[in-house]
Amino acid sequence: MKARSFFHDAAPVQALQSLHFGMMEGRRTTRRRIALASTSPQRRAILRQLGIPFVVLVPRYEEEEEGGDPVEMVRAHARGKARSVLREAGGRPVLGVDTTVVLDGRIYGKPKTEEEARRMLTTLAGRTHLVVSGLCVVTPEWEELAHEVTRVTFRVLPPREVEAYVQTGEWQGRAGGYAIQGRGAALVERIEGDYLNVVGLPAALLVRILARRFPGVYGYG
Repeated sequence: MKARSFFHDAAPVQALQSLHFGMMEGRRTTRRRIALASTSPQRRAILRQLGIPFVVLVPRYEEEEEGGDPVEMVRAHARGKARSVLREAGGRPVLGVDTTVVLDGRIYGKPKTEEEARRMLTTLAGRTHLVVSGLCVVTPEWEELAHEVTRVTFRVLPPREVEAYVQTGEWQGRAGGYAIQGRGAALVERIEGDYLNVVGLPAALLVRILARRFPGVYGYG
């Protein structure tokens, strides 16, 4: 009878232990996910490519293209996006990113019309511009802010090629008016630096930060 009582009592104990273990595993998984303060499909795709688990939080931050230093601008935007969702991130590290295109010190953001995209691409044609990204990783305990710069050289583009690209509509919502991961690849002659930075997220920079701050947690460091 005692043996029966022992096994009878052990079953719920084992069930509780299993439940507790499952809850702990769930918490560990939740903590490992990064909160991405962006709705960009390109940034989501890059995080998946890197094998970094994440959740998306829509940033409550209004970007303003200032006329000052572009590096300081993208850094400020990245920090603003990350900080805007920190409270709702549930203790997860928050990632904020902002990217722009710079030529001769002038910022080329996201064109609003076909004509603006046409002018932008014509200006960039045959020249080397900079893709500048600010990146911020923030937790309740600390914040790390950095930036990355990639040099991109366009081919000389005849007006008909510019027009053909504008008609694809791929320029919409793209800094500089092009998407290097799409049809915009045909506009590019060469790049110097992080290709994924041009796509929308400086992956090498992010990996370095994660490897240092969370060694082994995301498979890096």
